[in-house]
Amino acid sequence: MNKTDRTRFSEPERIDGHTPALRLFALLEVIAGKNQFFTLQGLVEETGLPKPTLHRMLQQLESAGMLQRESDGRHYGTGLRLRRLAEALLLNNTVHGARHAVLRKLVEEVGENCNITALSGSEVLYLDRVETSAPLRFYLHPGSRVPAHCSASGKLFLGQMSPGQRRRLLEHAPLEQYTPRTLTDLEALEREIEKINRDGYAIDNEEFLPGLFCIAMLVPRAGGRSNIGIAIQAPVMRLSPDKAIQLLPALQRAANAIAAIDAEAISADRTGT
Repeated sequence: MNKTDRTRFSEPERIDGHTPALRLFALLEVIAGKNQFFTLQGLVEETGLPKPTLHRMLQQLESAGMLQRESDGRHYGTGLRLRRLAEALLLNNTVHGARHAVLRKLVEEVGENCNITALSGSEVLYLDRVETSAPLRFYLHPGSRVPAHCSASGKLFLGQMSPGQRRRLLEHAPLEQYTPRTLTDLEALEREIEKINRDGYAIDNEEFLPGLFCIAMLVPRAGGRSNIGIAIQAPVMRLSPDKAIQLLPALQRAANAIAAIDAEAISADRTGT
């Protein structure tokens, strides 16, 4: 652990609870906030817990599939079971119905397929989708995944990360080329992300599927990064870049409506109403 890490962890994270299960959950909360692999010793310094205690807790989480040990045997990362749990929570969120109504209204307004997405690892996960009745459409059902580097929503999520976080996420996984328009060079992708951060929206102009155009923006979240995106998708013969720009006000209204739904749900949860 470097000097910066020690400064950041000067106040130990609280790993407490009345039962062993609650203490494991508290440890998972600390782990879920990490954007990189971690070690047993790093957690000891961060939490102040005895090394044998933490070692036993990590073993329990690893055996349950919540964590997985990396190839060097020292570093840990999130396990498949924990990632699936997070994705299931996103897919079955209690505000799903209200969000779906906003999505349906957006489809009626713009006449094209619309979806709500979230970032899952290096992929974009489709949380919800409403199809247009127009002919010639691309079908990507809820639960579908697309690579972040060649999707409009994915590039928005990447744009919220620091350059170091993006590098860790992307440099060890090849940027696969799906079409001649796919960005496969990290420097070119960085330039694209800089533009996206200035504009406040992103497009996918046949970068993932030939003939598919997409425009997306993030759902605003007060005081932090957003992990929810909203997008309009259509065949390129119906949606050009110029026409897509004209749809931005409708997309922004939908994004704000979903942000209001989420904020109300969080407020209700805090007050118990």
